[in-house]
Order: sequence, then C-alpha cells, then structure tokens
Amino acid sequence: MRNACTIGTFDGVHIGHAALIARCQEFARTRGGKAIVLAFDPHPMTQLAPAAAPARLVAWERKRDLLLAAGADEVVRLEPTAELLAKSGDQFLAWVFERHEPGLIVEGADFHYGKGRDGNVRTLEAFAKSHGSLVEVIPGVEVTLGDHQIARASSSLIRWLVANGRVSDAARVLGRWYELEGTVVQGDRKGRTIGIPTCNLATPCMLPLDGVYAGRAILPSGETFGAAVAVGARPTVSGSQRRAEVHVLRDDLTAGNGAWAPLPGVGEYGWHLRVELHAFVRDEVKFPSWEHLKGQIERDVARVRALCCEAAGS
Repeated sequence: MRNACTIGTFDGVHIGHAALIARCQEFARTRGGKAIVLAFDPHPMTQLAPAAAPARLVAWERKRDLLLAAGADEVVRLEPTAELLAKSGDQFLAWVFERHEPGLIVEGADFHYGKGRDGNVRTLEAFAKSHGSLVEVIPGVEVTLGDHQIARASSSLIRWLVANGRVSDAARVLGRWYELEGTVVQGDRKGRTIGIPTCNLATPCMLPLDGVYAGRAILPSGETFGAAVAVGARPTVSGSQRRAEVHVLRDDLTAGNGAWAPLPGVGEYGWHLRVELHAFVRDEVKFPSWEHLKGQIERDVARVRALCCEAAGS
C-alpha cells in the first residue's frame, strides 16, 4: 500500500488543508505511490440538513485545481449521496480501502466520518491497523490575524472573517486571496449609463459583508485588472437581493463615440469571471438620491485605483 489519502470537505482549501496534503505527498513520494484527496462536494450537510449547511467558499472546479496545486496527485470528488452517507464508519473505510489502498491516512484531530459521524481518529486508527496501514493526526495550523489574535486555520474561521468583511485576514488563513467566481449575468444596466459599467456576478461562493472592496479581476483570457467590487442589496435603488457587482478597472470600456461597450473578447453575458477581494473600502449605505450614489461610486473607484497602484508598487 503505497498511496496516502486524506478525506474531508476541504472547503476553501486553506493552509491547514495544505499541511495534510504535504504529508500525504511526502509519504507517497518515498514509496512510488500517489497523494490522494477524497473531497466531499457539496458539503454533506446540504443533504442531511440543508438549512444548516455552511456557505460554500469555493466552487468544485476551483477546489479541485487548488488541491492539485497544493500537491495532490489525484482528487476524487465524493458526492454526498444517500447511499454514501448511510454507510457506517467501518463501511465507509472499507469502501475507501477497496478503491484506493492507502498505506497512510492523514487527518486532523477533529476528523469524523460515517453515518451520524460515528467514526473518529481513534476508530480510524484501529481500522487502519487491522488493514496494515498507518494513520497520522496532524496538529492544526495556527495563523496570526491582523489584530494579533492567533487562531487555528479552519473553514469556519474563514466564513466568520468573510462575513465580517475581514478579507485580508481571510487571505492569511487561506494562504491566498479570498475569491468570488461565477458567471456574468444581466443586471439593471445602471452603471453603464454613468461610465462605470459593472459585471453582475452570479456566484455560488459566500458573499462577504455588504460594502465596497478593492480587488483584482481575472478574465477568461487570464488577463488581470484591478477591480472595485460592490456587495449588497443596493438599497438606494430599492434592490431586494444581495449580489456582487464588479467594475473592472481598464480604460477601453467605451466605444469610440464614448458609448458603453462590453469587455473585449468575452461578450456581454454568460462568461466566467473570478475576482479576488483584497481590502474592505466602505460599508454599504443608502443614499438620498441616485446623484449622491453616483458621486460616491466615483470616489470609490478613485480609492480602489489608488489601492491597486499601492499594491502594484509594494
């Protein structure tokens, strides 16, 4: 048994997850095996108790890519079907061993598995030993946040930070910027009338605290540009649903006559956009008029441009 496996949801793929994968890779490399990540997606709670399911931090395709970048040789998606979730702890492990023959399983101390989460690291160790395999329990990875608090990296911590607009702290836990990604869809088209067009982003990822953020947009071509990102329900224009609107900071967004034009090479709607969130700029505010909002948007864009220039120069 030359392979090493780690099992979990890996939502966000943070620095703690990277430590598990690194140990799998170390073991597999010395034995000519593979480092295999078995990743539940979506979260099992979406089937067991949908109302209590945690918000998604990253879409599946991006999660897979991040796991591979972290050192996994193979990423297996575990869809939480009724059949899979009904397996007892021993049945689930027997299923894993039959398919992947792990010589080592690497997990965190709070790992649970099987129906009703009846399995834990102690039962895992006993099962693995009976099958001639090893288990290693990796201690949590600690990170120092911007307020000097020291915390253990976890998906729950990232969700709390994102929910409170602390995207720079979320980046410390993730080991990279927090991202929103999804498909550009039609909005109300107000931004283009004032020379500040936005991409209305339909995303499965957790939206941060309502407000304006400085970030970076990654286009399908791989080109990157600074971005001003507004998150919220748009109370000034009587919006009713929270959403993310991305203004890409590039100078070729108008046609020769000054009229609005879509981003070159992508069309108006239906294309994939990824945007990193680098800094919180301000809270969402209801303004007394559209003109007041327009003025604030212009100031927001100027502020984001300045932040992007500072980042580029650092």
